[in-house]
Amino acid sequence: MIDFTHLLRPKTFDEMVGQDHLCAKDAPLRLLCEAFAMPHAFLYGPPGSGKTSLARIIATVLEAPFYEFNATSLKIDQLRKIFDHYENTLTKPLIFIDEVHRLAKNQQEVLLPVMEKNRVVVIGASTENPYFSLTAAMRSRSMLFELHRITSLALETLLERTAITLKEDAKGYLIASSGGDARGMLKLLEVVCALNRPITLQLLQSLRPAAQSLGSSEASVHYDLSSALIKSIRGSDADAAIYYLARLIEGGEPPEFIARRLVILSSEDIGNANPQALTLCTSTMMSVKHIGYPESRIILAQAVIYLCASPKSNTAYTAINKALEAVRNGVLLDIPPHLGQHHTGYRYPHDFGGWVDQSYLAQKLRFVTFKNSGYEAKMGEWMKKVWGDKGEVDPQSSSQRD
Repeated sequence: MIDFTHLLRPKTFDEMVGQDHLCAKDAPLRLLCEAFAMPHAFLYGPPGSGKTSLARIIATVLEAPFYEFNATSLKIDQLRKIFDHYENTLTKPLIFIDEVHRLAKNQQEVLLPVMEKNRVVVIGASTENPYFSLTAAMRSRSMLFELHRITSLALETLLERTAITLKEDAKGYLIASSGGDARGMLKLLEVVCALNRPITLQLLQSLRPAAQSLGSSEASVHYDLSSALIKSIRGSDADAAIYYLARLIEGGEPPEFIARRLVILSSEDIGNANPQALTLCTSTMMSVKHIGYPESRIILAQAVIYLCASPKSNTAYTAINKALEAVRNGVLLDIPPHLGQHHTGYRYPHDFGGWVDQSYLAQKLRFVTFKNSGYEAKMGEWMKKVWGDKGEVDPQSSSQRD
C-alpha cells in the first residue's frame, strides 16, 4: 500500500497547504520561527489540518531535537529524562504533545519551570481550543495558533502531488467527502489504490458512503453557515435555525463552538427581554463540553429553538458600545464624592425602601434605552417609575447589526 500520508507530509513552510495565515512568508508564526524566536505554542484545529506536520517543520527550522508525545500516555519521567539530558547543553529540544487538552494538572506543573526558563520549546496540539483546559500559568507562557479546515482548492493541490489520475467525478467526491481533512483524503486514496482497480466514483462511495464533514469544509462556508444560524435565530425563524444547526453538525463543527456562539447571542440579541436565555445557553455550553456528539445535537437544538422563541432585545449590546465609545472619546467624569471609597454624604437606598433620589454621574449621560420586549419592558417600566424619563421604553428596535 502506498503511504501517501507519509510521502506527502510537508517538510517546509512552503509545502504546507491550506494554512497560509501561519505558513506564508509574512505570517507571524513563520517569522518568529525563522528568527529563532519561536515561543511555546499551542496549535488547535480540526483533524487532518496539519498540526503535527507544522510542529515538525518548526523543529526542522529551529534545528531542534524533536520529541513527540500524546498527552493520554505521557509519563512525567519521560519529560524529566529529556530535561536532564539537555540541562547542561546549549541545545534546546522541541517537545510536541498531541491531545494537549488532556494534560493532567500535575503534568502541566512539571512543564512550567522549563517553559519559564526557556530550556525547551513546548508545542501542543489539539482538535479543541486548549485555552479552556490549560491552567492560567500555561496560557501566560505560550501563544495560541488556530489551524483552519483545508479548503477544497488546497486539497486539490495536495491531490495533484500524488500524481494519481482521477476522473472529475471521482476527484470531486474524494475532495468533497473528506470535509477539509487532508489525512482523511489521503487515507481513502491509499485504500482504493491498494485494490488495483480503476478508481471510480462508485468505488469511492462504497468505501465512504457519507461525507466525513459535509457542509462546512470551505472556510467561507463555515463562516456563512455560522452567520446564517445566528441571523435565523435573531429573526426568530426556528426551522431555518435548526436547518443551519444541522448543516454545522454534519459539517463536523465542534459542539463547543456552536454553544459559545449561542451564549453570545443570548446576551447580544435577547438580553433582558428573556434573562433565562443566558442561563440556558451557559448550561448548554457546559453540557456539550462533557457529552459530545451525537447526544449534544439534542441539547443544541433545544437551545436554538428556545432562543428563536424568545423576545429579542439588543439593549445590552448597544448600551455598552455607546459607553465605550464615550470613554474612548474622552468623556472621563470625576466620580461624585459620595460614591468614592469614603462615601461622604452617600444615601444608602435600602434605608429608603430600596431607592432614593441621588446623582451617580457628574453630568447626565444616556446609554440605556429599554425596549418594549418581554421581561425588559417590565424593567423599563420600573426604571421609568423611579427615574422618570431615564427609564423610558423604546417601542421600536434599532438593531441593524450584521
